[in-house]
Amino acid sequence: MGKIIAIANQKGGVGKTTTTVNLAASLGVLEKKVLLIDADPQANATSGLGIDVDKVEIGTYQLLEHTKSAKETIITTDSPNLDLIPSHIDLVAIEIELVDKDEREYMMKKAIIDLKDDYDYILIDCAPSLGLLTLNALTAADSVIIPIQCEYFALEGLGKLLNTIKSVQKIHNPDLDIEGLLLTMYDSRLRLSNQVVEEVRKHFSEMVFDTIIQRNVRLSEAPSYGESIIKYDASSKGATNYLNLANELLKKNKETV
Repeated sequence: MGKIIAIANQKGGVGKTTTTVNLAASLGVLEKKVLLIDADPQANATSGLGIDVDKVEIGTYQLLEHTKSAKETIITTDSPNLDLIPSHIDLVAIEIELVDKDEREYMMKKAIIDLKDDYDYILIDCAPSLGLLTLNALTAADSVIIPIQCEYFALEGLGKLLNTIKSVQKIHNPDLDIEGLLLTMYDSRLRLSNQVVEEVRKHFSEMVFDTIIQRNVRLSEAPSYGESIIKYDASSKGATNYLNLANELLKKNKETV
């Protein structure tokens, strides 16, 4: 039985999609069977894995509309052991279309429940909002990873997200856990980065991953080539960081690495 993990933060630019793509690729390299669901209309996770977004005809939109089965929406990628349910700009319309439907928060959960037997991990890249798309992802997930940028406004909005997670736990998904807070875009030369790390660890202690994702030029370059950092430059600091995160996640879930 696989584990479904949503990667969520309503703030944009915190390394959410970067984390989803590269954690998925790292788990695949570690011989885990992984499915990435792109639940963001910007479709950056889709393009970041080398898929031409303009050619996507079946994906998350059809999955949530229940016009296609989950298995019909899956495509393979060039990354080992990594499949994808792609996104497209059409996904923007889904929140309006689902708003009048019964149990609209459960559309993703119902659609992907049977896939848990086919994968070790299912990662959902959430949109940078707390709308119906993200609510669907959190309702479907077993746990959530929250990326936090090592910058001044890092903790701004975190309380709001944690309150949303509490609401989801209370109303829709009592089994939802916080997998961990992930510090991203860390620059050891900046006093501010170190202060943010200190603050987050002080307030959230064991909820914070030991692995920190450092600022890395190669990590920023990889998406423009449609590749994960593992494929683009396996010897880079970014690749090492994400492989460490994947190993930490497996140990946390008591899997042998």
